[in-house]
Amino acid sequence: MTTPSKVSYLTVDAEQAGQRLDNFLMKHLKGAPKSLIYRIVRSGEVRVNKGRADVTYRMLEGDQVRVPPLRLSEPQPRLESEQAARGPALPIVFEDEALLVINKPAGLAVHGGSGVSFGVIEQLRALRPTAKFLELVHRLDRETSGLLLVAKKRSALVALHEMLRDDRGIDKRYLALVKGCFPDPRRHVRFKLLKYVTESGERRVRVGPEGQEAHTVFNRHRRFSDATLLEAELKTGRTHQIRVHLAQAGFPILGDDKYGDFTLNKLLPRQGLKRMFLHAWRLRLPHPLTGVPLELEAALPQELSSYLDSLEVLGDD
Repeated sequence: MTTPSKVSYLTVDAEQAGQRLDNFLMKHLKGAPKSLIYRIVRSGEVRVNKGRADVTYRMLEGDQVRVPPLRLSEPQPRLESEQAARGPALPIVFEDEALLVINKPAGLAVHGGSGVSFGVIEQLRALRPTAKFLELVHRLDRETSGLLLVAKKRSALVALHEMLRDDRGIDKRYLALVKGCFPDPRRHVRFKLLKYVTESGERRVRVGPEGQEAHTVFNRHRRFSDATLLEAELKTGRTHQIRVHLAQAGFPILGDDKYGDFTLNKLLPRQGLKRMFLHAWRLRLPHPLTGVPLELEAALPQELSSYLDSLEVLGDD
């Protein structure tokens, strides 16, 4: 069954300002497929301030948006809510009026796209249909677990992005278990990183002189007979930075299916490790609106801590 709608006029408020037009419309047109939204924008049926606009247009406070009559499927919002309920739990580590921090499970993408229809942000929006604003502050790889920042206000998102651009405002720490004996208690790694796309369309990163500056500090935590637990301290925030830096340094992360030791990875599930051993365990930052220092932690997931317990310990650092 479908329900026709009438022409509607929407006014962009301060919290909505800065969003792309397509994302703005998707939040207001519950159940509308993205293809429909792109079509009505391209055809000129959607008007911003009485004129045509591209889907990439960034909304300004006070913009007037005309939305044409549409026939939308009624069950879609309920289906989204059911999918969110069936999805993996999203444990909340911290929440106030401006910020939400969750402990993302491994295997869950942070947003839909690239063959994934439902990610963390879509799940949060389905679970909180009355929330006016929910936006990712940064990303975690699908295979990586741990702390993920979500802004609940536009002002918080802008402030947090400024901190991330500064490369000093937010202290992000990860735990990674790597192949072999990492010899240094502390090591600075600076390899320039270049993003590229494989022939199959997969996003990858490699080291190259034409790439972006990237800096990671690795602190040795525990030594095992054939592996080392490291804390990675991000000084820059490039795509796959920790994974590529460690692989290039000769210490690939256990279970990394893009940059790891593929022969070793085949043996790991039988030994008890069924995922990549990378976890975003600690965040230190000033609150984006109040400036109050925040220190947030997420303990290693059970599947990772259990695997560590099965290894032969050589020493702690």
